Amino acid sequence: MKAHLITRQGWQALDKELKYLWKEYRPQITLKVQEAAAQGDRSENADYTYNKRLLRQIDGRVRYLVKRLEELKIVDYSPQQEGKIYFGAWFELENEAGERVRYRIVGKDELDTKLGYITIDSPMARALIGKQVDDEVVVQTPSGPKEWYINQIRYTPFEDNLTGAQESLLDSAG
Repeated sequence: MKAHLITRQGWQALDKELKYLWKEYRPQITLKVQEAAAQGDRSENADYTYNKRLLRQIDGRVRYLVKRLEELKIVDYSPQQEGKIYFGAWFELENEAGERVRYRIVGKDELDTKLGYITIDSPMARALIGKQVDDEVVVQTPSGPKEWYINQIRYTPFEDNLTGAQESLLDSAG
């Protein structure tokens, strides 16, 4: 069973998207559909057809977001988490070659590999939950087991981002 967890920041982003779609974008597209319909023959009106299809896509996304926001559980930081990796944590790992990567454990709705976000359901996140600085963790990946050492754990973002090694290791880290 997959977790239906989300950070407060992630929930707010989905809620913001829902409000934008419903209160701003959908009314704009509805107006375009009405204007195109007023031009007459709808069967050969590309503007009408395109915007009608866009309206259906918006409605589908709105339905999904309404349902999803109801079933998600917001997980806020708790002081008891300090020093250990739990949901919402940012952390830095290092492998035997000295390559360092930084990740954050989030829910599937927040997944963004460019930001270093991994889902709570990923093999790496599962292996890291409850671990602390200086722990060694073995993560099973499609290319075999990978060994990592935990250098840092935080519940606030890192000010600087790692690049290069992070991007190349992201795929192999699982």
